[in-house]
Amino acid sequence: MIKLRGIEKFYDQGKQRAYVLRNINLDFEEGEFVTIMGPSGAGKSTLLSIMGMLDADWAGEFEFLGQEVHKLKPKQRAALNREHIGFVFQQYHLLDSLTVYENIALPLSYRNIKKGEQDSIVADMLDRFNIVGKKDLFPNQLSGGQQQLVAIARAVSGSPKLILADEPTGNLHSLQGKEIMEWFKKLNEEAGVTIIQVTHSEENASYGSRVIQMVDGRSGRS
Repeated sequence: MIKLRGIEKFYDQGKQRAYVLRNINLDFEEGEFVTIMGPSGAGKSTLLSIMGMLDADWAGEFEFLGQEVHKLKPKQRAALNREHIGFVFQQYHLLDSLTVYENIALPLSYRNIKKGEQDSIVADMLDRFNIVGKKDLFPNQLSGGQQQLVAIARAVSGSPKLILADEPTGNLHSLQGKEIMEWFKKLNEEAGVTIIQVTHSEENASYGSRVIQMVDGRSGRS
């Protein structure tokens, strides 16, 4: 699904370069559940942003679903992102001015999906995540755990092939965190969704099939 070859990201500091990522060479197969771990500042979130095509300022070769991302124009990358990738962030990133229903429907609005089909998909998401009663509420009326469930529902509403999760349980208490991780496991095992998560939690990492350790912008396997 993903091939990364010689991925680097750096900032020029006078005559020197400060590297955020250095010579990253990784493969991710379709249907995997992979965890990226490492100390703060190791480049984990930056790598996730590159794979999610949120960051275009990098060097190297990146292949996603057979397409050479490093050769694509910005609009082409954005289209690939919208079609195949869902995001879950530690801070939820829900839009405060939209209801739960509208937040979940947002990714569908970017695609050529008829309103009736959108309504059907959102209704299914609300039911699947047990948040039907919250559909008309706004994010600030929800608990942290409920907001993260909405964020996951939004991420999967468009049936993505890949979910990228950056510290998805970082702001939740342990029971909420376990519930979120069980949802990821279910999506991976039953729907075949590829999941790549960044986490500091060994417990969260245990849900995946393998762990990639990062230190000082470099990667290795555990």
